[in-house]
Amino acid sequence: MKKIKCLNSLHLKIIAAAFMLLDHMWSTIAPDQMWLTAAGRIAFPIFAFQIAEGFYYTKNRKKYFFRMLIFAAISEIPFNLIAGGGMIYPIHQNVMFTFCISILIMMLLEKAKAKNMTVFIIAAIITVPLSFLIGFITFVDYFGYGIWTVLIFYLFRGVKFGQIAELAGIVYINWFMIGGLVYYVPLFGHQIEIPEQGFAILALIPIWLYNGKKGYSGKAAQYFFYIFYPAHMLILYILEHIMY
Repeated sequence: MKKIKCLNSLHLKIIAAAFMLLDHMWSTIAPDQMWLTAAGRIAFPIFAFQIAEGFYYTKNRKKYFFRMLIFAAISEIPFNLIAGGGMIYPIHQNVMFTFCISILIMMLLEKAKAKNMTVFIIAAIITVPLSFLIGFITFVDYFGYGIWTVLIFYLFRGVKFGQIAELAGIVYINWFMIGGLVYYVPLFGHQIEIPEQGFAILALIPIWLYNGKKGYSGKAAQYFFYIFYPAHMLILYILEHIMY
């Protein structure tokens, strides 16, 4: 397995950003190309995994949270423009706010873990269902499903049979809970139903090929992906209005 783990953190970020771009192209300049949004389902689990990894490795979790919060605020207007068509869209917040809530929950669980494992387990039992509700109350992107996705990668990191738990969790959330538009695929004379959100399961392939290394991690690379999120949405919004 170690020999085939060929992707570092930078590779994962590039892959996730590329699939996110495809999804947002569908929602703006190419709405007739449904394959773009199907492929775009792959992006979120990779980003969620990166958030859990970043939380584990960061030297300052408070700075990590506030950096995410600052860029969440910067990204809100570009997100509102493509999601709601205007600068204000209170019923849906961008995905960086999803990650902010996830980071806060992981910080809380880490404090519980520092006391003892019993306290941690009790905190997790209480916090995980509550986080799902928080995701819906705050209208963040992917709602409670998104927060749960981050927590799956956090809770099962380094755990024996953790990949099986990740697979079960990602399948349950994306195939059964979210579901969405269904594609009918012929297979051996039968029609197999594949929910569009189910394509998110494919994100586990690059995630499981992750070798635990950063790759190039200078400030330019770090901030590029923070800036890419609002920048590409703004550019797509402008292109949409030029084209249509």
